[in-house]
Amino acid sequence: MPKDFSRSSRIVEQIRRELAGLIQLELKDPRVSMVTLTEVEITPDYAHAKVFFTTLAGAEHLDEITAGLKRASGFLRRELGKRIRIHTLPELHFVYDASVEQGTRLSRLIDEAVQSSSETKE
Repeated sequence: MPKDFSRSSRIVEQIRRELAGLIQLELKDPRVSMVTLTEVEITPDYAHAKVFFTTLAGAEHLDEITAGLKRASGFLRRELGKRIRIHTLPELHFVYDASVEQGTRLSRLIDEAVQSSSETKE
């Protein structure tokens, strides 16, 4: 029976929490102010971490936010190294997570379909 919380899943969760705190409290770049981290995936050798994020700023600011996160990745990695102790500190790769936006769009479409269905029955 596999463990419920493996070492890698605990490290992934700790990386997500620490990065979220660093972005919110320590990062001074105004481009990265409205960012929420949704998930972190890490390679088995801990060399690379994909950090998925979403933003409330809108898709029109996505390029600026991605550039800000990429520019801050060295600082974030260094600060992460001070806060967690693992043998290999992963290189951070930021990826936009469109699932929240897609979920909102699908929810809106469902609401519209239900509304039009109830209007046709009346």
